[in-house]
Amino acid sequence: MWLAATTESPIFKMRTSRQEASTTDSKAAAGRAVPANRYFIFFSIAIGGCLADLATKWLVFDRLGMPGMKPACWLIPHVLAFQTSLNEGGLFGMGQGMVPVLVVLSIAAAAGILVWLFYFGAAADRLLTVALGCVIAGIFGNLYDRLGLHGMKWGAGYLLHRPGEQVYAVRDWILVMIGPVHWPNFNIADSLLVCGAALLLWHACFSKAESGKLKAESGKRKAES
Repeated sequence: MWLAATTESPIFKMRTSRQEASTTDSKAAAGRAVPANRYFIFFSIAIGGCLADLATKWLVFDRLGMPGMKPACWLIPHVLAFQTSLNEGGLFGMGQGMVPVLVVLSIAAAAGILVWLFYFGAAADRLLTVALGCVIAGIFGNLYDRLGLHGMKWGAGYLLHRPGEQVYAVRDWILVMIGPVHWPNFNIADSLLVCGAALLLWHACFSKAESGKLKAESGKRKAES
C-alpha cells in the first residue's frame, strides 16, 4: 500500500519525469557534441567511396561486358587482373541467393551506424568516424547493385536465370591470384568494408588502451601538482 501510494504521488511522478527528460536531453546533447568536421569526414568518405565503387564497376563492365564475354585483362600476369563476375551473395561469395536478406541487413546496418555516430555521439571519435565512413560506402556501393539499380539484364547461357531477367547481383571485377589459388573476385566496395572492419578492430584493441594510458598520465600529473 505504502509503495503504491509513493509511486503514485505527485512528487514521485515529477522526479520520474525530470529523470526521463534529463536522459533525453543528455542523448540529444551527445548528438550535438559531435564536432562539425566529423560530418565532413564521414560523408566525404561515404559518398566519395561509394561513387568510386560505382564508377569503376561501370567502367570495367562497359569495357569487358558480362562475365565470360571477354577474357580477363591481366595487369600483372597470373597475379592481378580485371575480370567481371556477378555475386548474388555477400562478401567472398557467402550466402548465395540470399539477396533479399542481405538488402534488409544492409539497410538495418546503415541505419544503426548513422544513429550510433550522430545521435549517440560516437562520431566524436575520429577513428570510428573514418572506419564507419568506409563501411557505409561499402554497404551502399553493393546495395545499389543488389537492388538492381544498375539496370543490367541476364543474357543467354545462365542456367538459373532467363534471358532478359533483371540482375540483382553485386558487380565484381578485381581478380587476384595467390599462387595457384583464385581469390574470389571483389570490388572497391568490398575493399572499403574490409578496411573499415580492420580499423574497427584496431580501435577495439588499441584505442581503449591508449585512452586509459592518457587518463592515467593526466591523473598522475594532477596528483603531482
